[in-house]
Amino acid sequence: MRIVTVGDNCMDVYRSSGKACPGGNPVNVAVYLTELGAETAYIGWVGNDRYGEIMVQAIRGKGVDTSKVSVQEGRTAVTYVDMVGSERKLGDYEEGVMADFALNSEDLRFTESFQLVHSAIWGHADSYFANFKEKGLLTSFDFADKLDHELVTTLTPYVDYPFLSYTQDDEHIRRLMREIKDRGSKIVVATLGENGSLAYDGERFYKHGITEVEVVDTLGAGDSFIAGFIYGILKGLPVAACLEQGADKAAKTISYFAAW
Repeated sequence: MRIVTVGDNCMDVYRSSGKACPGGNPVNVAVYLTELGAETAYIGWVGNDRYGEIMVQAIRGKGVDTSKVSVQEGRTAVTYVDMVGSERKLGDYEEGVMADFALNSEDLRFTESFQLVHSAIWGHADSYFANFKEKGLLTSFDFADKLDHELVTTLTPYVDYPFLSYTQDDEHIRRLMREIKDRGSKIVVATLGENGSLAYDGERFYKHGITEVEVVDTLGAGDSFIAGFIYGILKGLPVAACLEQGADKAAKTISYFAAW
């Protein structure tokens, strides 16, 4: 199983302690997939600063292929995190060198050796998804909670496994999931926080609850769910089992501090 993730990375800096931890959806998904047993690579840009060094060393240390991580003149992206109890609240985001991120022809050729490519809404990789599909890659994309973003309409025809973040199982999210499926996605997934998750394959909706654990830090919960679900899909598991695997992976992540 070979998966490449593309796009944003950032250092999660906790305001209360000043502790800085590597993160960003594509980075986190790659790390979590590696933990599950997949072979992964990450393509992105970091700055030529200390945070950039930490990012690359940390990702590589987790077993992710970093050969296509490019060091650019400037600052590595930073997200400031506040903790309210065990809940993380994301604050200011400084995009740094990732603001100008783009794939070159060598990067695109590199992706062709993988089964699936994953990115996210802040990753600056959406313009390449038509190319990924043309080359026969499976695709997944995290739209987070930006349900009204134009990419939910324009990009989903090229996304096999779109992930949405919402709060509850209601007609609004079900209607949106049906619309996305009708554009060509294989399975549409919505994470619902403490209300579990929901998936739609065009024939029926599947619903799964959360795996109960003592919550330490919710950072990375959604990303780890995505990794668990994707891993299950590529292993050929039924949709319900993929939701369960996503929930179990998320539960493990929220039981410790920081994303990984």
